Order: sequence, then structure tokens, then C-alpha cells
Amino acid sequence: MFLLASVLPKIPFGPWVDDGVNWLTKHLSGFFGAIQNGGNAVMDTMTSALTGIPTWLFIVGVTIFAALMFGKKWGFPLFTFIGLIIVENQGLWTSMMNTFTLVIISSLISVIIGVPLGIWMAKNEVVNKIVQPILDFMQTMPAFVYLIPAVAFFGIGVVPGVFASVIFALPPTVRMANLGIRQVPNDLVEAADSFGSTGTQKLFKIELPLAKKTIFSGINQTLMLALSMVVVASMIGAPGLGRGVLAAVQDADIGKGFVNGISLVILAIVIDRLTQKINQMPNQKTVPSKYHWKGWTALVVALAMIGSGAVTAFTTASSQKETIKIATTPWDSEKASSNVLAQALRQHGYKVELTSLDNSIMWQSIANGQADVSVSAWLPMTHKAQYQKYKSQLDMMGPNLNGATNGLTVPTYMTDVNSISDLQNQAGKKITGIEPGAGITKLAKNTLKAYGLDSKGWKLSESSTGAMTVALGRAIKEKKPIIVTGWQPHWMFQKYDLKYLKDPKKSMGSKENIYTMSRKGLKKDKPDAYKALDKFHWSKDDMSSVMLDMSNGKSPKEAANIWIKHHQSQVDAWFK
Repeated sequence: MFLLASVLPKIPFGPWVDDGVNWLTKHLSGFFGAIQNGGNAVMDTMTSALTGIPTWLFIVGVTIFAALMFGKKWGFPLFTFIGLIIVENQGLWTSMMNTFTLVIISSLISVIIGVPLGIWMAKNEVVNKIVQPILDFMQTMPAFVYLIPAVAFFGIGVVPGVFASVIFALPPTVRMANLGIRQVPNDLVEAADSFGSTGTQKLFKIELPLAKKTIFSGINQTLMLALSMVVVASMIGAPGLGRGVLAAVQDADIGKGFVNGISLVILAIVIDRLTQKINQMPNQKTVPSKYHWKGWTALVVALAMIGSGAVTAFTTASSQKETIKIATTPWDSEKASSNVLAQALRQHGYKVELTSLDNSIMWQSIANGQADVSVSAWLPMTHKAQYQKYKSQLDMMGPNLNGATNGLTVPTYMTDVNSISDLQNQAGKKITGIEPGAGITKLAKNTLKAYGLDSKGWKLSESSTGAMTVALGRAIKEKKPIIVTGWQPHWMFQKYDLKYLKDPKKSMGSKENIYTMSRKGLKKDKPDAYKALDKFHWSKDDMSSVMLDMSNGKSPKEAANIWIKHHQSQVDAWFK
């Protein structure tokens, strides 16, 4: 058996999948584009309506719904009230509404597809045998894999997030609908047949009512799985609490991660308990008339919330300013430049959407027109591969910062090594790196090969920018040897005594510039914004000062506003 496997040529599963996805994106681009545009319109409208509801009204309204459903059990209504106030207090209300939109839409699509499919499986054994392994595949495939076709089909944003969430969250609804219908007692089904019931009558009068609790259990699990996908979906630009969690992981910010995580927990508990209670509530026909006031109260509260949200959404849409979509990466240098540009644009009347993405997806989003601009292109070496791939699909405006550098970096107290050629056994033969998709990560891997270090047991430990800086700070505090992938400008060179290792072979590149790049057509669509973006330029000291403020606890937006306040004339010159 093993001999046969070794003799047979390798089956090209990977290339087959790539070819299939490429064929779909090429021939069905119009279809995917229509879905994306329609989906964005629906979800933007829903989010605008939700955020348009006054926060106090939303909190009070949901608390009233919880109180009406749970009766004299005040524990959960009190938890709902306090939990939602905590979310608002932490400034995460809009993020929670974005997450709520993603969960509701993806769960609704899962139910629309899953319940009929589950019923079909229960009625047809052939369909059941075909669909069951597909569901197994959907549940066991790592969720991150779904991001790849999601980005290929729909670009970045909430639509690919919903796509990935639906695939991941659909199976429980299908399985429980199938199980619920199969558990209906045969004697009841036979009795219905004997009285001449049609298939439709039997389904809606007997099978679905009896299977309701089981089906609702599946829907509840789908909601929870959709919630669990929000962090994964944020990697491809889906807005919401997931972005905060992902940013906290990238920055190694425990406090920020806890705050966003606890907000997700609060939302999950509220949704879970409400859906479970709906499943337990008796049929409306059996409810005594003395409880009808609950229905009227719920209706009045719902109308007040919906009405206020709709009015605010309509007013906001009619007065919305020109929007600039900025794509950036999770590196401190790019957070600094992107937030300064974003705050400057907002100051001059633009609405800005700032999305943090993996480096490769950032380039793809600009090339595909999903984002307008990025100020994060390190050339000629760091992002050479991405530039060669996408250069015909985007406009390069010119450098916004000159003289950036990369290099393997060590603390100055490591006096036994001054060049990459000197490396022997330092730091356990490990280089601490950042995100796998970063250009400097690829340069570091090439450096290991260029100096023959890979054959001597040297490894590049990929992590995140935040994890790398935390490891660097800990090592310096304990005076331990450490080698990291460093770059300038960066606040670590201001905070610590560091040095680049000499690079005789220039495998880490030489001096570079950071360029501004935009999608094709931006100059024609938004000429005034394009002119300002093209004029955006600052120095290494400027960027370093913003990054240092960020490292000292300021948020990127706060640090950007501080810099703008002290350089207002320079900022105003970009818009003249």
C-alpha cells in the first residue's frame, strides 16, 4: 500500500483548487460583484439602522424584551442591562452593532439554506448520504481556509466575512433539521397519511411543529458559531469587535483584548439566552389573555427602536460626505502613517474607513478596487513580490517617507556579534520575526539561505509585531541575547539601544522609500482627495514621534491627533 503511494505521482490537489477558483473569479466576476454590492448595501443599511437607534433606547428596549420573556426571573434582564452599559462605556457600541449585523445576516442565510436542506435530507436518503460528508468537510476544515476563496470572490469587508461565516456555521442547522424531522413518531405520520394529508400538510401541521425545538437548537448553535467567526473574519476586513481582538493579538495588548473579548462574551450570552427562551416559550394560542399586554408592550418598544433607527439611517445617508477607504497593515509604522492621514482627511471634511489587513491582502484590495489608497508600500525590496504582481492594476503616487531601512536587529550589549556573518549560536539560533505575510519576513527567510544559516539550524520564529516587541523588551530587561526583524522608523530604536547587524550581501535590502499607492481610477473619481493623498509626505522623525506616543499608551488616533496639532500648517499644505 505504502509502496504504491510512493510510486504514484503526486496528485495536484492544490493546483486543481487554484485553477477552479481562478476560473470562477474570471467567469463569474459579474455575479460575485453583484452579490458584493447588494450585500454591502443591505448590511450597511442594517448597521446604520442599528447604530441609529439611540444607545439608551436600545439598551432599555433589549432589557424590556428580556424582562417580558423571563418574567419574574430578573437575573438575565439585569445582566443584559449592565452588560450593554459596559459595552457602551468602553466605546465599543458601534463595533458591537457591526458584529451583530454580521452574525444576524450570516445566521439568517444559514437558516434559509439549512432548514430546507435538512428537511430534504430527512425525506431523501440519497440526498442524506451525499450531503453528510459535505457537512463533515465544512465543520472540520480550519476556518482560516475559508478566508482564501472569500477574498478571491468578494474582496475585503463584511460580505466575504458573511460568506466564510455561513460555510462555518451552516452545518448545525442542517443536521438538527434533519434530526428533528426524523424523530417525529412514525405513528403520527401514518395517521396523517391515513386521513389523506398531503405532503405539505403533513410537513407544516405535524412534522415541523414537533421538530421545532430540535431545529431551534441547531439555529442557536449556528448563531454561536457565527459569533466565533467574527475574529477570523476581521482578518479580511470584516468590521466589528473581531478587529479589536485581532489588533490586541497583533499588539500583544492584554487589556484591549480583554475589553473586546468581554464585549463579545456579553453579546454571545444575550443572543444565546434569548434564542433559548424563544425555543422554550409556549405556542401563542395557549397563552392566557391576561398576558396579552406583554405582546403589546413588546410591539411598542420594537416600533420605537425601528422607527428611530430608520430615521437616523435615512438622515445620515442623505448627508454622507465623500468616503476614502484606506487599507493598512498591523505594523506600528503603518498604523502611525495611516492614522495621521485618516485624521487629516477627517479634519478636512472626508469620511474615512481605515481597515487593517495582512500585507498580501492589502495589496490585493488596492489592485481590485476594494480600497482606495494605502501608504504602506515599502520599495524597492521589501514589497518587491507584491509590486511585481499588482503594478499594472494600481497607481503609484510617489514616496510619502524617504530613507526607511530593514535589518536583523540586536541590543547593543550583544558585543560578540556585529554582522550577520558573525552569527554562530546566539539567541538559541532563533530570529524573532513578525507576521508571516510581511515583506520583512520574506527578506529574513532569504537572508537565512543567503548566509547558509538555515543549514546550520537557524530558524525564523514568525509571530506578530506586538509579540516581537514584547519579546524584545523582556530580553533587554533581563539582558538576554535576542535577534529580531527590525526596521526604521520604529519606536523601538528610540526606546532601546539597538543596532542593525551588518549585511554584506544586502539580503535585507538597503535604504528604501515608503510609497503611497491607489486604485486605478481614484484620480478621476475623487480628484481633490487624490491631490491631497499625493502631497502626503513626512519624515522619519515625524513617524517615530507618533509611534513613540503609541508605545506609551496612546491609541493610534490619539497619537495622530497630537502630531497633527503640532504640525497643522504642514497638514493644511497637503490639501492646498
